[in-house]
Amino acid sequence: MIYILMNALPILLATLAGLGAGWAWHRAGGGPTRALATGFLAQAWFASILAGALILAPADKAPPWVMAVMTAFVIWIGFVAPALAVTLRHRGLGWRAIGAEAGYWLVVMLVQAVVLKLVGLVPPPA
Repeated sequence: MIYILMNALPILLATLAGLGAGWAWHRAGGGPTRALATGFLAQAWFASILAGALILAPADKAPPWVMAVMTAFVIWIGFVAPALAVTLRHRGLGWRAIGAEAGYWLVVMLVQAVVLKLVGLVPPPA
């Protein structure tokens, strides 16, 4: 996972952008914004995994911005949304709350993908 160290700045900027999007999301919804340390760690890990996926994404299959946004969406729809749905339904939350939480993570991942693409990523040495 040397790519994480090689791309520390883009990952940090994507993490901070994700935190900003999360802060705005929760403030708009009137919810709490107090889980900063946990949010930072979670979003840094998401940004790291997303950076790796963007580095590995085939550059010749779609335009670069389409690939960046769709990579974030596919990770979200394939892993994040189902895990949230199962966990939150098990806890008795309704679909509206699940949609809000899933939407939050979709926004975070899309923002992170855009920041990572804007700043640029360095692939690890072969």
